[in-house]
Amino acid sequence: MGEQESESGGGGVDMVTEQAAAAAAKDALDPRLQGISDAIRVVPHFPKPGIMFNDITALLLRPGVFKDAVDMFVERYRGMAIAAVAGIEARGFMFGPAIALAIGAKFIPLRKPGKLPGSKSSHLSSLNLGHSQIHLQHFII
Repeated sequence: MGEQESESGGGGVDMVTEQAAAAAAKDALDPRLQGISDAIRVVPHFPKPGIMFNDITALLLRPGVFKDAVDMFVERYRGMAIAAVAGIEARGFMFGPAIALAIGAKFIPLRKPGKLPGSKSSHLSSLNLGHSQIHLQHFII
């Protein structure tokens, strides 16, 4: 979710992992999850056979449910000294800035090829839809 600043070397990442796992166990009992789950429409075989597309449009149209989703992330990561939240377009641009703002972190947009001017880094990843490339502007690093 984010970038961890730690003065203790690798131990900070372990602490964040443990805290996030504890928060995930608590989330399993959270009644807000049902409303969030109900607001996500699963579209089978879109955009290609075998893919189960999760359409979040209804979630975004319900302010209370959208707030619950953001609040659950914020509650999980607040107080962990996370310096930055990175979000991949497009969904990452909907949730990432709100979460970053609430936890006092910067937001780093990760873009599709051809969307950023100037010097940038790229990363190629394999997703269930195939291969994808994301770009990050150098001045952010």
